[in-house]
Amino acid sequence: MSRIIVLIDGFNLYHALDFSPVHKRPDNPLRYRKYKWLNLAKLAECYAIEPGDTIEGVYYFTALAYWNPSKVSRHQTYIAALENEGVQVIYGEFKDKKKRCTLCHKLFPTHEEKQTDVNIAVTLFQFAVENQYDKVIIISGDTDQLPAVRLVQSKFPEKKVGVVIPIGKASEDFKKTADFHYKMREKHLQASLLDDPYTLPSGNQLVCPPSWK
Repeated sequence: MSRIIVLIDGFNLYHALDFSPVHKRPDNPLRYRKYKWLNLAKLAECYAIEPGDTIEGVYYFTALAYWNPSKVSRHQTYIAALENEGVQVIYGEFKDKKKRCTLCHKLFPTHEEKQTDVNIAVTLFQFAVENQYDKVIIISGDTDQLPAVRLVQSKFPEKKVGVVIPIGKASEDFKKTADFHYKMREKHLQASLLDDPYTLPSGNQLVCPPSWK
């Protein structure tokens, strides 16, 4: 019997669902977009597969694209549904930055998501110190998490760190470092969609954004 905490890298998962290279999915490079309206609490249950395992918490790490009100509105609608399912949201933020075009070499303004990697790493270690889990599952393919994973493994060898690489992505270094790993399959996504419309306890309904279908 193990207590499990699930840490979800929201943008890493989102971009896997939104698009992957054509060579990865030659039949339809956008085939997973219809799964963006995803119940992360249910998805987490797909990987708590050992008898007696219990999920103690599901944490969704994300940030709001403040410069695009329509994106923020869609995101907040989705977050409201997740929070009603018991998912806890931890916010990072976007920072303005300048990026140089590789063709014309001019600088242009853009936005860079910050703090998610640090927030996941801090949560991973803090919860180990507080003995809040026996196993932790990280849903991400971002190898920036590997130093934090190795630190937990060295300081708390009795605790196991697993990884689920988002569908369509690969991260062999993460899989080799983790104590265990699971493959995200389309059947997991199919079984983990939120109702559409999704009804809150207040009676208000949340609708999946049309662009996510």
